[in-house]
Amino acid sequence: MMVEAEKPGRRALAKQRRRQQLIDATIKCISKKGLGSTTLGDVAGEAGLSQGIVNLHFNSKDNLLAETLRYLAEEYDEQFMQTLEKSPPNPAARLSALMEMALKPAVCEPRKLAVWFAFWGEVKTVPTYRKICADREQKYDDIIRGLVQDIIREGGYDGRDAKTVADALSSITDGMWLSCLINPKTFDRTTAWNAVRSYLSAMFPDHYL
Repeated sequence: MMVEAEKPGRRALAKQRRRQQLIDATIKCISKKGLGSTTLGDVAGEAGLSQGIVNLHFNSKDNLLAETLRYLAEEYDEQFMQTLEKSPPNPAARLSALMEMALKPAVCEPRKLAVWFAFWGEVKTVPTYRKICADREQKYDDIIRGLVQDIIREGGYDGRDAKTVADALSSITDGMWLSCLINPKTFDRTTAWNAVRSYLSAMFPDHYL
């Protein structure tokens, strides 16, 4: 009876591993060829599997791409929320930790960034991609804006607008990601972080000396 109870778990784990293998292969293919040029055959070849296996797990290229984007979104969400939970309770430290996280290799890495930018280029025309990204993006925006608002209130920074500052931070991060993607050999994380830190210091000098 014990053996029978374990079999479904092993099968499910094997299926999960195979799906992850194919998603990893898809990320590699998209980073090299883009969304439009990546085929199921490319993914199968990258994974060292038959195209029939890809079809078995995802049925179509559209499903495979959607699951790949969902995986990347969930991975980023996990890192974002873990960083928030593990950072000190004060808003300045939390904001700093989230900005620093965005520049770490686990997030700011040319291969994954190539895939992110490829999907972002299709968000307006592919409802599935838009749906996967929209709610999470709103959540991150709300959290960053809330932290900025807390800092403004805490420091009495009259004249500072939370949305404007949060949008600027988002633009800086996007710019750093693009720089890492285009110039991976010359991109310097320390310099990038210093730029973010300089902006925070200019906005909130009492909190970021």
